[in-house]
Amino acid sequence: MAIGLAFLVLGFILMSGGGSDDPNVFNPEMFNFRRIRLAPTLVLIGLGIQIYAILLNPHKKN
Repeated sequence: MAIGLAFLVLGFILMSGGGSDDPNVFNPEMFNFRRIRLAPTLVLIGLGIQIYAILLNPHKKN
């Protein structure tokens, strides 16, 4: 679960920022690859890891 949490935190950190202090100035950095593709992918991978970790039964014998 710690690995999934790390993916989630990293994804949200990469998604942050990119705004402008002045509302009349447009900042195109808000729509770069890191915020549009990479960060949401990391968040989804983290959620998948969390779901797998919750549903995993460590006491099950093979």
